[in-house]
Amino acid sequence: MEGRVRERIPILDLTPEVEELWDDLMAAITRVLRSGQFILGPEVEAFEREVAEYLGVEHAIGVNSGTDALVIGLRALGIGPGDEVITTPFSFFATAEAISLVGATPVFVDIDPKTFNLNPDLIAAAITPRTKAILPVHLYGRPAEMDPILDLAEAHGLKVLEDCAQAFGATYRGKKVGTLGHAGAFSFFPSKNLGAYGDGGLLVTNDDGVAGLARMLRAHGSKRKYYNEMVGYNSRLDALQAAILRVKLPHVDRWNEKRRQVAERYNQLLAGTPGLVLPEVSEDHVFHQYTVRILGGKRDRVQQALAEAGIGTMVYYPVPLHRLPVYGYPEGAFPEAERGAAEVLSLPMGPFLEDATLERVAGYLVVAMQ
Repeated sequence: MEGRVRERIPILDLTPEVEELWDDLMAAITRVLRSGQFILGPEVEAFEREVAEYLGVEHAIGVNSGTDALVIGLRALGIGPGDEVITTPFSFFATAEAISLVGATPVFVDIDPKTFNLNPDLIAAAITPRTKAILPVHLYGRPAEMDPILDLAEAHGLKVLEDCAQAFGATYRGKKVGTLGHAGAFSFFPSKNLGAYGDGGLLVTNDDGVAGLARMLRAHGSKRKYYNEMVGYNSRLDALQAAILRVKLPHVDRWNEKRRQVAERYNQLLAGTPGLVLPEVSEDHVFHQYTVRILGGKRDRVQQALAEAGIGTMVYYPVPLHRLPVYGYPEGAFPEAERGAAEVLSLPMGPFLEDATLERVAGYLVVAMQ
């Protein structure tokens, strides 16, 4: 078979990025090594200033991971035991896990089948006297519909924490995601639009009080070492990762534009394919993933055919959160999330993909759909 002798196409290849930035990366890493400062310090402080300026926000607090950014963000917003937080059932586990970790209860609301994001029309019915926050996710790099979410939050006195793990650099009505609600949580997992070469995360906010609490929580609940005021976490962005992120940050807008171009090309190549639903391309969408819907119950068969042709794909996510054993909702509780989990397939995506590669991926997909 041709696919077995041709070079494989991974869903993501970071080596072109590393090669492009090699000299700057090595200089940054060397600078940190020679500084002898590896925990917090000047590199983290500089990155926090630079990323805050990029996002247009007052405070940026580097933490150990995107999960920690959610947990610390929730706690800094005053969310805890007995509270309810409305969120989507169609996301990575960390979204709901963070709510559970602070002692609150995730309350799921179904998704909009067109965007895969939280359906704002369904939120009001889920609000109870225990509801304290809404946690929307900007899935696949497409911003959630924030205006109605923010309106509902204001009307009911709720906090809004944005999960921006897949949407660094995305905008909603001219503002960067993460700056629309009371706080925003970002992940710097290596595969993200802005990724470190290890774990890392960020919490951003315009609220001085929230920022102060977050800085304490990331350092064992202390403002000064050994003077702990609350139970916190050991969750500090590594200085080496901060230095790497400083190198990569100036390239993010260019890379995001290339991702949009890749998505546009996929749409051109796949237009009109029966049984295939393509994502919309807009200036706001930064395409962390290019995710299609495969109708007719053929998704798994199509994925297997692509794998045999040497093309990497992923299903984000095969089990909606409410159906995981830890939450255990009955089948059918959130039908759009369940349908999405059965139909979505993410194709190779990144700013360094060449047209010949996209043509090969699309060609095999069209054949596999037949």
